[in-house]
Amino acid sequence: MSLFKRIRDVSLANINALLDKAEDPVKMLDQYLRDMEEDIADAETGVAKQIALEKRLKQQVDEAREMTAKREQQAVQALESDREDLARRALEEKQTYETKVKDIESQWIKARASADSLRDQLRQMKSEYDKLRAKRDTLVARAEAAKAQKKIQEAFSGIGSATAREGFDRMEEKVLQLEAEAEAAGEMRAGETDLDRELAELAKPDVEAELAALKARVQKKAQ
Repeated sequence: MSLFKRIRDVSLANINALLDKAEDPVKMLDQYLRDMEEDIADAETGVAKQIALEKRLKQQVDEAREMTAKREQQAVQALESDREDLARRALEEKQTYETKVKDIESQWIKARASADSLRDQLRQMKSEYDKLRAKRDTLVARAEAAKAQKKIQEAFSGIGSATAREGFDRMEEKVLQLEAEAEAAGEMRAGETDLDRELAELAKPDVEAELAALKARVQKKAQ
């Protein structure tokens, strides 16, 4: 079962099936809320793991970037000391770290986007839970009032079938209200944005420009 199965399962068919099997709709709604609480707990665990992965990848990217800058500085120092062999080795290792940055950075961008999406879905799940919990309280009060009214009507009329039909009509109203709530929750879901990935693409370094600048600095110091 996926983390957000409960959100996907809030459909008209499932609501109808839920109430069709329920002798006591209030008890079934309480069970539904308990199921949502369990799913929210599972979702929180999944989000926490994704955030941890995103942070680990970010740390690896930062470390590789630091080593890239360090090897470049060492290459400059080697050239200034007439050690072109050391400068070459430093630049070769710098390129290795640059490749590592690119590889890990792409994974980090995806992990960050996934973490953002999961956080957003978790917020939506909690928001839906809060709304349904508030709705449940209203339904309980109405159910108790309906039960009292039913007993009074049965006492007056002595005919249970007529009051049963009235109770069915009230149940249908509850179903319509739950359907409207489910539809509203679905419309509020937002899609994942590609803004972070696009910004990350703009921030990628220009290797050719960096190489030209490095050569210019080395030549200027040599003069």
